[in-house]
Amino acid sequence: MRPARTTGTEVFGGFRLRVLSMLAGAPSGGAETFFVSLVTAFAAAGVEQRAVIRRNPTRAALLRDSGVPVREVAYAKWLDLGTRLALRQEVRRFDPDVAIAFMNRAADRMPDGRHLKLARLGGFYDIKYYRRCDHLICITHGIRRHMIAQGWPEERAHYLGNFAEAADVPAADRAAYDTPADAPLLFTPCRLHRAKAIDVLLKALARLDGVYLWIAGDGPDRAALTALADELGVSSRVRFLGWQVATGPFFRAADVVAFPSRHEPFGTVSLEAWAYGKPLVTTDVDGPAELVRPEQDAVMVPRDDVDALAEGVRRVVEDKAFAARLVEAGRARHAAEFTREICVRNYLALFDRLR
Repeated sequence: MRPARTTGTEVFGGFRLRVLSMLAGAPSGGAETFFVSLVTAFAAAGVEQRAVIRRNPTRAALLRDSGVPVREVAYAKWLDLGTRLALRQEVRRFDPDVAIAFMNRAADRMPDGRHLKLARLGGFYDIKYYRRCDHLICITHGIRRHMIAQGWPEERAHYLGNFAEAADVPAADRAAYDTPADAPLLFTPCRLHRAKAIDVLLKALARLDGVYLWIAGDGPDRAALTALADELGVSSRVRFLGWQVATGPFFRAADVVAFPSRHEPFGTVSLEAWAYGKPLVTTDVDGPAELVRPEQDAVMVPRDDVDALAEGVRRVVEDKAFAARLVEAGRARHAAEFTREICVRNYLALFDRLR
């Protein structure tokens, strides 16, 4: 490990920290969104950075707008010599103190050097991709236990949670989405994939007269879900919004955040619901089960249970006092544990401790 720097702007341990952030990732998704959020938060805290990402003009523009130089590479599945060469070049030119990789492929491409080699894990991944890393940052205790169970040294696996912020934006105009101003409105931002259980949510909606649903996201199941909404007779109350870079206006317009996943390692949507002051209805999958306190800061129902999900939403819509208690407790949890400032401070403290 290299000795600590002794010159530069004093933002971290007496020197200006240099971080190389790496992401392959999909065109859209929760981990990809949080990558941008974390890199942007580091930049605001005065951390000097470089980002090496899979080619994605929208993501690259967001990072550059925050003042972070970006290099776009292939992160190809096979014979990825170009990406490996690019990462070695970045290490040689930038001389980072820390390199942090998001998810499997970037971790597998971790470049050699004196820098601290970290990977941030947002899912239950295979240890084989992380052999080139010194330490793992796991966003839930469950993910940390999963990696330790595969043989990763306990002392080199660390828990650090995500953060979420409420954007200072006006609510989306319901009229623009043909939604009555007085109708109960559910909102869910997610990838349209079986793991997110939007099919269950649509079936629950069929049991909730007069309730509308906005879905921000895209994915392989969009056509099937659109057809299911038609089949259930709820398409007139469902709005498929497509992938949205900025979801704040939709959170603000909603009455309830629904998060019905079948599989969810963490679920930043829970934090977003709390940050925006919206009652949360979620399921008892890994991430939410670890994160939320049922009946205190969220309604939790069994996964894949249409009737329970419908009843959970109905309770929040009809019992305003109960919904207000959920919102108050959620806001308190967010402020105490899941703000940007807390998250960045925890990351920097970990970097300091490990170096």
